[in-house]
Amino acid sequence: MKSLPKSLLVVIVLAILAVGGYLGWSAMDQKPAAPNASFSLLDGKTVDLSSYRGKVVLVNFWATSCTTCVGEMPDMVKTYDALNPKGFDLVAVAMSYDNPSFVRHFAQQRQLPFTVAYDASGQTAKAFKDVRLTPTSFLIDKSGHIVKQYVGSPNFAELHQLIDRLLAQQA
Repeated sequence: MKSLPKSLLVVIVLAILAVGGYLGWSAMDQKPAAPNASFSLLDGKTVDLSSYRGKVVLVNFWATSCTTCVGEMPDMVKTYDALNPKGFDLVAVAMSYDNPSFVRHFAQQRQLPFTVAYDASGQTAKAFKDVRLTPTSFLIDKSGHIVKQYVGSPNFAELHQLIDRLLAQQA
């Protein structure tokens, strides 16, 4: 059996690397679909995440016992107030270990303008990559794909820019 000329072998190896690189780059660009989750609201109603389709939504897992969570709430309110008229929504999901009466009191006292849910069973946190640390937030685009996950408080200026870009896109 005759061996291939070195130049042909180099071309074949480069072609394989180029195709592999393209496929890897394409796979990185794929945004995972948000889970098919439901939120139990403080008033007892249930809302499905799919009802937010067509909007950009931030799902924020938090707890009243989390000082970082409590500290970022004023910025969450400002974000919601500024961007909700453009098609942005926010769901604050209190963790299962939180006290429901504390969550209700906090939401009323702070007059939170966005949807507040309580994850009594922990199923919503499980659906979102088994969230355990708070605050953890997921930014979801209009078509229901997770664009970014934040563990800890986001940089709100950068978050606003990203939300603005997502709001400008078609669903």
